[in-house]
Amino acid sequence: MNGFEVIAAQLQSLKDEGRFRPLTVWEDGSDAWMTLQGGKRVLQMSSNNYLGLTHHPKLKQAALEATEKYGVGAGSVRTITGTLAIHDELEQKLAAFKGTEAALVFQSGFTTNQGVLGTILGADDVVISDELNHASIIDGIRLTKANRRIFAHKDMNQLEAVLKECGSFRQKVVVTDGVFSMDGDIAPLPAIVELAERYGALVYVDDAHASGVLGKYGKGSTDHFGLHGRVHFQIGTLSKAIGAVGGYVATAQVAKEYMINSARAFLFSTALPPSVAATCIAAIDVLKGEPDLTERLWSNANGFRTKLQQLGFDTGDSETPIIPIIVGESARAIAFSKRLLEEGVCAQGIVYPTVALDKGRVRLIVTAQHTEEDLTFAADVLERVGREFGLI
Repeated sequence: MNGFEVIAAQLQSLKDEGRFRPLTVWEDGSDAWMTLQGGKRVLQMSSNNYLGLTHHPKLKQAALEATEKYGVGAGSVRTITGTLAIHDELEQKLAAFKGTEAALVFQSGFTTNQGVLGTILGADDVVISDELNHASIIDGIRLTKANRRIFAHKDMNQLEAVLKECGSFRQKVVVTDGVFSMDGDIAPLPAIVELAERYGALVYVDDAHASGVLGKYGKGSTDHFGLHGRVHFQIGTLSKAIGAVGGYVATAQVAKEYMINSARAFLFSTALPPSVAATCIAAIDVLKGEPDLTERLWSNANGFRTKLQQLGFDTGDSETPIIPIIVGESARAIAFSKRLLEEGVCAQGIVYPTVALDKGRVRLIVTAQHTEEDLTFAADVLERVGREFGLI
């Protein structure tokens, strides 16, 4: 008896239900083609490295130079001794890029949502959240004492009905993803903003999968819809299209100063390594200086989605480089993903609780790195394995 019996039983349940996913181990870094442990080359179709910046020479050089100057770590929490000039530079760069007064960087997108939501929401407030928002938003809300309301996915009639019911709260905050990570659809942000303004609510948008993807130079969904000055909290990630790691909130200066002194995820976590901050500064310069990367991303995504739909795959409501193939039952989705990997395409199976029990899928992410030949190869494999599974 080693004390792990309950955990072992829960693990066995995952396996019995076909929802167990072992980690895939790679011998090299994130790229269009990657080498599995053991030497097999595989086309990577699950990476969030939308623009291929993880290997961009300007980002790598910036990281090396910062490491030589600052060392490998920040040394402490930023409110103690850990704030370096390069952290301030990154935040100023992000604020200018997003068109806000200020920005505050956290250690990840997940901790950004925890830190910001936990700071701005109290027991006298209400948070109103789309039912398909990311797990980090859900967990961030759970950590607050705020009242909670959920509206059906992108249902503006229901959102308005909820807003009407919440007039007595001190503060109302409407929270939505900019791009929804499992379906690849875009939030109706103009309608959300109009309703929030009508009923006196703040607007909070998580642009993890819109950063580097939507808007001019990849500035995000606020820029995509021309809503500058009307979105109060723009959450971004530095770990997807930006190519490194970390998260941030772009907001008003007063909110930044309050969070520096109140956000637990900021106050009790060591600052990002200076090499990461330098990498992200360089990434913003690349986004503005090489717009062809975003153009290629969208050309690849739109063409590939159309091809899959022509083959007969169910791609749900995808309208971005996130393209799900809806399979259904969890075990079948995992099996489909495994067969694709055997045939040379990495497309991760996504199952409950990440998606509904009957909405298991493989999630494909097209990047700017993929060539026409890569996408043709992927489509051929998907067609062959899709017919094997009776999906088309």
